[in-house]
Amino acid sequence: MKDSSTWYSQRLQQEIRLFRWGHYGTPVLLFPTAGGDAEECERYLMIQALEPLIASGRIKVYSIDNIAGAAWISRQHPPLHCAWLQNQFDACIYHEVVPAMRTDCKSPEIEIITAGASLGGFNAVASICRHPDVFSRAIGMSGTYDLSPWLAGEWSDDMYYSSPVHYLPGLEEGDQLHRLRTRYIVLPTGEGRWENPGESWKIGHILGTKGIPNRVDLWGPAWDHDWPTWRRMLPQYLAEFA
Repeated sequence: MKDSSTWYSQRLQQEIRLFRWGHYGTPVLLFPTAGGDAEECERYLMIQALEPLIASGRIKVYSIDNIAGAAWISRQHPPLHCAWLQNQFDACIYHEVVPAMRTDCKSPEIEIITAGASLGGFNAVASICRHPDVFSRAIGMSGTYDLSPWLAGEWSDDMYYSSPVHYLPGLEEGDQLHRLRTRYIVLPTGEGRWENPGESWKIGHILGTKGIPNRVDLWGPAWDHDWPTWRRMLPQYLAEFA
């Protein structure tokens, strides 16, 4: 059921790994949390939680190392390098990971659902916002959507174009916005320990003002910013979408 592929990405200037669980169904690109690797979802039992959907052929789950996230949280790189890497990570997803997934699915035009928690939620939402031509739905669980505090007062075009919170308000009418209005983004968040629902409301408001379908789902104070919450959330939303 589990398979993997590895290649060297010139965009990221390092080797990347793509794992897959399942053989049939709607492809789901599951982004790790900040600094997480491609197998994080398996170690934290997310794949086990999704097993009924995988076994029934409703979804195939793919995951990749969160290379940009690892750079952000390491604090070992200048902020503008991290912003550059975030932008390159997006390019890698679109130009390398998506074609690899479509080849694996034997369908050159199959649409993909993105999902992730915490910084993975940012990547899930950022990916559909920049590339609504390939991504159909996004599930951003307990997301952190404004990365600008990590820039220590610096700014760059790389950060601007990587961050939907910043570029969406000024996005003009055109093909990208038209396609986004045919997509759907769900923003579930707990209200327990370590959660910040304001992040989900912020991006949800920006999406709404541009006419992009979305909803914020509040799960209440019993649900913390942690894996038990996300293991309950993701199967529910994928059962709805896939």
